[in-house]
Amino acid sequence: MAIRPAEQLIHKAAWLYYAHGLRQDQVASQLKISRASVAMYLRKARETGIVNISTSTQLFTDDVMARKLEDALKLDAVWIAPENGHVADPSTDIAVLAASVFLELIKKGDRIGVAWGRTIYTIADIMSYADLQDVTVVQLCGNLGAPYSYRPDQCTMEIARRLNAKGLNFYAPLVLTTEELARGLRAEPVIREQLSGISACNLALYSVGTVDADSHVVKCGALTASEMEVLRRAGAAGVIAGQIIDAQGKALDCSYNRRIISAELSSLRKIEKSLVVVQEDSKFEPLVAAIAGGLCTHLVVGARMARRLLDHAGPAAEKVA
Repeated sequence: MAIRPAEQLIHKAAWLYYAHGLRQDQVASQLKISRASVAMYLRKARETGIVNISTSTQLFTDDVMARKLEDALKLDAVWIAPENGHVADPSTDIAVLAASVFLELIKKGDRIGVAWGRTIYTIADIMSYADLQDVTVVQLCGNLGAPYSYRPDQCTMEIARRLNAKGLNFYAPLVLTTEELARGLRAEPVIREQLSGISACNLALYSVGTVDADSHVVKCGALTASEMEVLRRAGAAGVIAGQIIDAQGKALDCSYNRRIISAELSSLRKIEKSLVVVQEDSKFEPLVAAIAGGLCTHLVVGARMARRLLDHAGPAAEKVA
């Protein structure tokens, strides 16, 4: 079983203190907690056997791998859903873990940006109900036509409903027919205010999209499969909040990106905690691009994806046996 989000600080404190050799005050500074809390966490780690290297490697392989990924990819936190051969759809375990992590990350008064897609809607659908104070959930990109499942407004409002929070939707489509129309709509006071307020979010929740015929921007009709193939040949590597990114996580210079109503990547990078959740193995390339572009600070993935990321990191991460 993967580590519970509420216990992650214990593991991180033990990792920094015993594996990296940091002093307790240094651990406290890095984790932004008190030194007394560090001492308490280290005591709990000793009592539970987490700091026993042989036991930790055998019983907490996924958690050790998570710490290695944090180090190698310079992420604030990683959670790994373990492989479970008894589950028909392992992606369900990832969504359940992600829903728990997401709730743990939310604080009173937070402003939360939410994107869209099957992964996000699944998280919203299985997330526990909570009565949080002064929380606002905002949509990160424009909307889609009614026939499409997992629309941005549906994801935003379902999460707001589960949290008993205020939900703010975009009053604009995701894609406009011309760049001129998109520029004009972005200049409208209501839309301009919504877009400018995204960087004030404390937390963001999104997944990454592929750049192939199965991409959600293709399935929703924003792009045709042939148009997406042209963009892929031009360097497209993934999709974030409806926006096409290249392998470095930068916005691809293309007409499609200039025709959409979506959060600027610079605004997303200003958000303190960006939780990216990836269920499908096919999203490796988009995920690597998102991490390279500074669009991910917190990550939830499955064990197979975690091992691929460690292999990709190369010398920066010692592979877990």
